Amino acid sequence: MTTAPTVAFFTRLLDDAAPAERYALATAQIQQAERHGIGRAWVAQHHFHAAEGGLPSPLVFLANVAAVTSSIRLGTGVITLPLEDPVRVAEDAVVADLLSGGRVDLGLGSGGTPSSFVPFGEDARDKAPTYDRKLRTLLDGLAGRDVGAGNTLYPDAGNLAGRVWQATFSAPGGHRAGIHGHGLLLSRTQPRSADRLHAPLSALQDPIIDAYLEALPDGVAPRITASRTVFVADDRGEALRFAEVGLRRAAEGFRRQGQTIPGDSIDELIAALDTHLGTPEQVAQSLAADTTLARATEVAFQVHSVDAPHEHVLRSIALFADEVVPALGYALTPTPHGIRTDQNLTLKENA
Repeated sequence: MTTAPTVAFFTRLLDDAAPAERYALATAQIQQAERHGIGRAWVAQHHFHAAEGGLPSPLVFLANVAAVTSSIRLGTGVITLPLEDPVRVAEDAVVADLLSGGRVDLGLGSGGTPSSFVPFGEDARDKAPTYDRKLRTLLDGLAGRDVGAGNTLYPDAGNLAGRVWQATFSAPGGHRAGIHGHGLLLSRTQPRSADRLHAPLSALQDPIIDAYLEALPDGVAPRITASRTVFVADDRGEALRFAEVGLRRAAEGFRRQGQTIPGDSIDELIAALDTHLGTPEQVAQSLAADTTLARATEVAFQVHSVDAPHEHVLRSIALFADEVVPALGYALTPTPHGIRTDQNLTLKENA
């Protein structure tokens, strides 16, 4: 990409707290991101399993966040469409978009934990055709077309159809996002085959971008968000202390799902789980080596799977925005209404 990527904050709402507090902490983190000029916040949807993520209803959550923010864009990263009624997704997205003043981005995906499909009456083995069928219905609704028996959405979707994104692990998925002119969402990590366990993430994701760009209609600007695990601290030792716990837990979770995560030392797990951590200088150097990020229009950073406590997440957001972003030449959004970023006290200032 010829222009500097913008920056987003991503959360799976995995703070070590009860659900209501998780939502309050995530809201505070998004407010912190807005104060520091982060242009968009993405939230993930997960059903039933608190350890995977605490948010089954992302549009409800984002409508609440919209009431306590003013400029940051708010995206679903992602809604698992095979588990949803596509007309209801379209309706909920439209209402949330209106309440937010047009700040909603609708990220969609076909994946999710296989066992989560059962309560919704769906078969995970059929998720690809189910996704395609429901995507057609959702897009019909957003475009103002008939969704059945002559019905169209009310309220209408305005230009929300131009703010749809698709997440994928594969080149065919990149092609599907491209032919629709949608944005492309790339994960912070992704499964590796046995013969590519040590392949850099760019080797896996560049072919997805290639397929996306090839399929994109003429005249449609690419929208590529690359999510990355990033934890910035005042010293690397502090970052490693949290990573030692969080990355080991994440590796065990991936292994239970059938993925091969090589190595057991903390350095091996950092590499295997595509993690960028340490001081601002160390994180900037690590991210600069990720060549896929040079092709992204947006870089979304998240603390998972390091999963540090809330106050350290706030500090990481501030350090990333104030020190890592300028070092990499990424683009921030002007802070709204003249809010000073130093109004939010950091750990360092409170020490």
